[in-house]
Amino acid sequence: MQLTRKAVALMAFMLLGSNVAVQAQNSKMELSVEKIMRDPKWIGTSPSNVFWSEDGKKIYFSWNPDGNKQDSLYSVSADGKNLKKVSPQERRSLPGQRGEYNRAETKKVYEKNGDIFLYDIKSGKAQQVTNTVERESNPDFSHDEQKVVYMRDGNLFAWSINNGQLKQLTDFKKGRKPASETKDAQREWLKEQQLALLQIVRDRKAEEDATKQQQKLEAPSRPKEIYIEEKFVNNVVLGPGERFITYQLINRPKNAKTAIVPNFVTASGYTEDINTRTKVGDAQTATELFVYDTQRDTAYAITMKDVEGIYEQPAYLQQPEANSTASADGKTKKQEPRAAAIFGPYWSDNGKYAVVVARAQDNKDRWIMKLDPATGKLTVLDRQRDEAWINGPGISYGPGDIGWMPDNERVWFHSEESGYSHLYAVNVSNGQKKALTSGKYEVSDVRMSDDKKSFYFTANKVHPGEKHFYRMPVNGGEVVQLTSMAGAHEVQLSPDEKNLAIRYSFSNKPWELYVMDNKKGAKPKQVTQSLTEEFKSYNWREPEVISYKAQDGADVYARVYQPENPTQNGPAVVFVHGAGYLQNAHKWWSSYFREYMFHNFLVDQGYTVLDIDYRGSAGYGRDVRTGIYQFMGGKDLSDHVDGAKLLVDKYKVDPKRIGIYGGSYGGFITLMAMFTEPDVFAAGAALRSVTDWAHYNHGYTSNILNTPYTDSTAYTKSSPIYYAEGLKGALLIAHGMVDTNVHFQDVVRLSQRLIELGKDNWELAVYPVEDHGFTEPASWTDEYKRIFKLFEENLKERK
Repeated sequence: MQLTRKAVALMAFMLLGSNVAVQAQNSKMELSVEKIMRDPKWIGTSPSNVFWSEDGKKIYFSWNPDGNKQDSLYSVSADGKNLKKVSPQERRSLPGQRGEYNRAETKKVYEKNGDIFLYDIKSGKAQQVTNTVERESNPDFSHDEQKVVYMRDGNLFAWSINNGQLKQLTDFKKGRKPASETKDAQREWLKEQQLALLQIVRDRKAEEDATKQQQKLEAPSRPKEIYIEEKFVNNVVLGPGERFITYQLINRPKNAKTAIVPNFVTASGYTEDINTRTKVGDAQTATELFVYDTQRDTAYAITMKDVEGIYEQPAYLQQPEANSTASADGKTKKQEPRAAAIFGPYWSDNGKYAVVVARAQDNKDRWIMKLDPATGKLTVLDRQRDEAWINGPGISYGPGDIGWMPDNERVWFHSEESGYSHLYAVNVSNGQKKALTSGKYEVSDVRMSDDKKSFYFTANKVHPGEKHFYRMPVNGGEVVQLTSMAGAHEVQLSPDEKNLAIRYSFSNKPWELYVMDNKKGAKPKQVTQSLTEEFKSYNWREPEVISYKAQDGADVYARVYQPENPTQNGPAVVFVHGAGYLQNAHKWWSSYFREYMFHNFLVDQGYTVLDIDYRGSAGYGRDVRTGIYQFMGGKDLSDHVDGAKLLVDKYKVDPKRIGIYGGSYGGFITLMAMFTEPDVFAAGAALRSVTDWAHYNHGYTSNILNTPYTDSTAYTKSSPIYYAEGLKGALLIAHGMVDTNVHFQDVVRLSQRLIELGKDNWELAVYPVEDHGFTEPASWTDEYKRIFKLFEENLKERK
């Protein structure tokens, strides 16, 4: 058969098109530092801030599929259909996302633009409670749900839902009580003398008292004036029956010294100072819990002087007698109770009981206690003590981390008593405690179902690097896994609890929105497609999640990135995540997404990359979390040394060609590695690094190292500046000059130390407009080009 010229041309065109299609499928974007470090919109913008409409018919979320300057609000129906951008009119009409519900969840009270609104869920209508110039905040329902209570100008108000009557419940006043209202002993003596000597004085005094009493009976009721000096009021709570009002007073120290960060690149052309924070060990804020008894018209402080363990000093202080100390004259006197902060109270639904949570200022104890507001008596229900420090998922002090069981006799809470954060319940009458969950995994994000028959929570039960959503009977029992895809799930239950809105990601797939029926084995349906074609054109690697034995026998988890055909004795880079207490060797999309992409780029260049969840990391229980107590740069660093040995033994890496880098805590570990293990790491890039822990903040550092003046040895052992003489390899230090977290002063002091030591194998890259977390693509690009250059020049074989 002879083909016509037209047919031959058509066949040639089809073959050409087929070849182009095949080439397009096989094409792969070539990575570069410049491409990776662009504005992240080039990747695509994942959905965020997911929440349900009050009627459960829609899911709202922030999204930016068009790559605009800012995200927009989108909605989708509960079945995953009708995806659309929300109109400005609909967005303005939405009730405030945050708020409080009545127990039946038929009404919601919330703040919007500084005013209070009451929302009826069935009708979808909002009633404006306040419309004032002043800002009202913290709205809630009274315990009988007949009033809306809220704060205005530091005082508590109650608005009646039935008749709209407004009542001020507290009258906190700054300053001291006026002298005219205080009693002076000398003046009081003179008054008593006059009354004893003169009948006319007694008669007039009796008449005056009777008049005042009558006026008091006829006058409208007013709250007691409570003078708070220069303190601040916080967490004002109206109790059941409206007799007791509890409140915190916060005393901010006047003698605390705040560190200043100079800002050099300003619109004014002048250097401007930024006030930041105090340094660890400086004077700290103190809090007290008070009860205002409206029936007795009196206010009094709740003290912990009789609470079990309040006098017990931390082990590191090594005091032989915990309850007494010797005074200057040699006599023994009773020691003062340790400083502690009390949070709450949290009232049972029936109004019968109140519990509070307290934390010692030295971080070693957390108490859950029953409070009798009439007497101020505290009864310990649970005491968790940790000679390192109290922490872990769900171990906090807000209403989402403690709650009442359906019987109103027990309180549920988190504890690391078993070594992992699990759910417990304790009876407030007899103190009996029961573990509701158990095992070598951690429980977080707990909520009780509306019918109070089940708990929902997130846990890493399947694998430390996976987060799934579970349901469990409220009294413990079978833990049912509802999600199934490997990775992580951030779940929002619909108001009727029939559906799940899920933000899901995998290690090489950024977060997307899914919907799913609230049933075991239900199939999730993907709603959003957020990734750009450019991002999808590269075959992003799925790093292998492994574990290895540390030198002390502990299991250490890590992610490994390998070239397809690794060369014998090739180079390797070890990445150190920041924050210390953070997890990165997992199976979901990392918050270190730039570093993840950089690791893919390094593998393309022939490097093997190891990303370690070292001692101190999140996700692995108490012993891993506290493994760095009193010695940062101890087990957390040795885990990286062991990781380097693994690279040599298992992945055939050249032991002389291993580099290390990381930011913040990762930068600190990099410095410790380069200074104290110089024969293990040939080059290191320390980014926004802590160089001396005595200069970091109090909240983070005192947990782990106590304070410099009580535990100076821990600070000396843990601070890189003391080890700078050990530097052998090539070191890059990079830091933002307006870093308000780890101050630029840290690397300035270290630079001077290196200069004085005569070290010449280091360089400092400064970024004049960057804070702790860089925001400018140009800064990211410059920093990572320097890191890559460092590794190329020091880890690659010279040709």
